Amino acid sequence: MTSNNEKDSYVLSPKDDYNKKLRDNVHPENWPTKPADTVYDMISIGAGTAGLVSSGGAAMLGAKSALIERHLMGGDCLVTGCVPSKTLIKSAHVAYQASKAHEFGVNVGDVKVDFTKVMERLRRIRADMAHHDGAKKLDDMGVDVLFGNAKFTGPNTLELDGKEIKFRRAMICAGGRPFVPDIPGLRDNCLTSETFFELTELPKHFMVIGGGPIGCELAHAMRRLGSEVTVLQRGQKIMDKDDPEAGEIILDVFKEEGIDVQFGAELQKVEPRDGRLYCTVKRMEKEYEIIVDKIMVATGRIPNVESLNLEAAGVKYHRRGITVDKQHRTSNKRIFAAGDICSPFQFTHAAFAQAEYATLNALMPWPYRLNAKDRVMSWVTYTDPEVAHAGIPYSEISKQKANIDTYELPMKDNDRAQTESEHRGFCRIHCKKGTDKIIATTIVGENAGEMIAEMSLAITQGMRLKQIQESVHAYPTRAEIIRNTATEWKFTTLTSSMKWAVGIWFKISRLFG
Repeated sequence: MTSNNEKDSYVLSPKDDYNKKLRDNVHPENWPTKPADTVYDMISIGAGTAGLVSSGGAAMLGAKSALIERHLMGGDCLVTGCVPSKTLIKSAHVAYQASKAHEFGVNVGDVKVDFTKVMERLRRIRADMAHHDGAKKLDDMGVDVLFGNAKFTGPNTLELDGKEIKFRRAMICAGGRPFVPDIPGLRDNCLTSETFFELTELPKHFMVIGGGPIGCELAHAMRRLGSEVTVLQRGQKIMDKDDPEAGEIILDVFKEEGIDVQFGAELQKVEPRDGRLYCTVKRMEKEYEIIVDKIMVATGRIPNVESLNLEAAGVKYHRRGITVDKQHRTSNKRIFAAGDICSPFQFTHAAFAQAEYATLNALMPWPYRLNAKDRVMSWVTYTDPEVAHAGIPYSEISKQKANIDTYELPMKDNDRAQTESEHRGFCRIHCKKGTDKIIATTIVGENAGEMIAEMSLAITQGMRLKQIQESVHAYPTRAEIIRNTATEWKFTTLTSSMKWAVGIWFKISRLFG
């Protein structure tokens, strides 16, 4: 039996009406956990994006489906990831735009951020969205929603808090968690993506460990909301998995807005004293101290594999997660995996796509099975400007540079960007050398995340720059930069021999008026 204190633990801090509404949707009090005595066609472990898609999809196909969650349904995306972070970023963007309003001829006076209200809005919006991922919705779809701790006991059995459950197929969607480096004093005195959104007061000085997408997004947002921000990055670049010029643009923005990015810097220890955190940092063989109010660790994620007893099921895994084949099947042919627990792409949309394919592969006969690795991946870092990419990652582009043609235009040449005083960014389209076959695109600019969808579609469908160039884009829009970049390719097809031939044609045609 669950005690009242345990039930209360599913209400996030602060325990206000919004977080209780969240709990009531994604881990309802007194929800009956009653596994069926019969064999499940599909049982999904973990109710993040992948688990919701696989269990719901299985039920829609007519399978007997169950979903197990040990904490809150919706996973990182709803509770501690996409939804709250983008809600916070919107408030930060509004504050920044208001502070710059005079540049557009609009005087609003001093801009004051009420951080308590910002976080209250965040919790309200998250709670209002929770029913989409909630227990009732899945139950209405025909999924048995089960709360508790699951572990495998055999190749086709698992245990849920002492009760055995049998399955024909299982989908492991247990996700991952933030990695916290083993630094003295850090673990007990830091925030991660799992606890950051519990803040109710703005820290005067906010430190971020890590210059990847999550670290950069939250560093930028917190600076615009009023914190002094320091970013410690072990390497020499931020956002080092993206196009280097994209990282340089974001770094310039950070410098202009007063974010202190320290490269080659490593945190040595953290000591709490007098309500603040005294951080010893080592950089270029020298140690010094930075005093902050809060530390956010954004140094990557690790898969949640420890408690599943995967050995009993014959499921192979490594330090980065479960091993899967092109159909997202594990070493146990009855068991599949999707999402952060097995994927190099730690994105909600990646988990969604993988779960879609993996569910069909797990339940349907051969003609309906799909190669899950055929899908083109895209991603966005929601700094300002946004950094968006689709296609093969930049690491592959740099390796294959000799076999790639690249076409690009700066965002400052886009008329819509000019009307809105946006001068940073670019559109860069990479094609197979000697052809107009698109293999990757990077866009940096406001709303780049919306524009990248066109290029994701183009790459997925094998479209070429010729087809992009022939399409008519509305004017003036930022997306027009995509067509104009394709036109840059078109110009390269006008060879000197073609120009000579056209010149002859004009001379002849003039003879006939």
